Amino acid sequence: MNELLSTMRRLRGPGGCPWDQEQTHQTLRPYLLEEAAEAADAISAGDMTELPAELGDVLLQVAFHSVIAEEAGTFSYRDVEQRIVDKLVRRHPHVFGEVQVAGSDEVIRNWQNIKAQERGGKPRKAADQIPRALGALAREAQAQKLSQASASSTSAIDEALQQVACDEQSAGQVLAAVVAWARAGGINPEIALRAHTDATLRQLDAE
Repeated sequence: MNELLSTMRRLRGPGGCPWDQEQTHQTLRPYLLEEAAEAADAISAGDMTELPAELGDVLLQVAFHSVIAEEAGTFSYRDVEQRIVDKLVRRHPHVFGEVQVAGSDEVIRNWQNIKAQERGGKPRKAADQIPRALGALAREAQAQKLSQASASSTSAIDEALQQVACDEQSAGQVLAAVVAWARAGGINPEIALRAHTDATLRQLDAE
C-alpha cells in the first residue's frame, strides 16, 4: 500500500500527471462506482484471473482519495485504515471480546445494535441508510427490507400491471413489485438483471 500511495503522490506532485493533478473527491465519484461495478462483474463471471486487477482499481480509488485528502490536511490513508480496523474490532465482540453468539443471525443483530450505540442511540433517517448511488433495483430491495415490507408473489405483479397507466409512477410500482417477488425467492434483483443484460449483450455479439 505504501508503494501505491507513493505512486499517487508522484502523479499528483510537481512534474506529475496533469489529469491526476486536476482530480477532486467530486470528480472521482463516477470512477469509484465504475471500478466497484467492474470488480463485481469479475466476481459474477467467476473470472479469478481478472479479479486481482479489478480489485486493484478499487484500491486505487482509496489511495487517490486518501492522497487528495492528505494534501488538503483533512485526513490520510492511515486514518482510513484505522477507522475500518477500529470498526471491525468494535463490531465483532464475539471475536475480539467476551460476547458469545449462536450464529450469524445473532452476529447481524449485535452489529446493528452496536451501530445504533455508535450514533448515541439516535435513530438514523431512512434516506441516510441506503446509498443513493446504489443501483435502483438494489436500492428498492434495501428500502423494502428497511420498511419490513413482506416479499410477494407473482400475483402482486399481476395486480400492479392491471392497475398501471403508462407513466413513471406506475412503472415504478411494477418494478417495486418485481423486486419484492425476487426477494421472496431469495434472489438479488440487481444481480439477476445484470446477468440477464450480460446474456443479452453476449447474444448480440454472437449474431
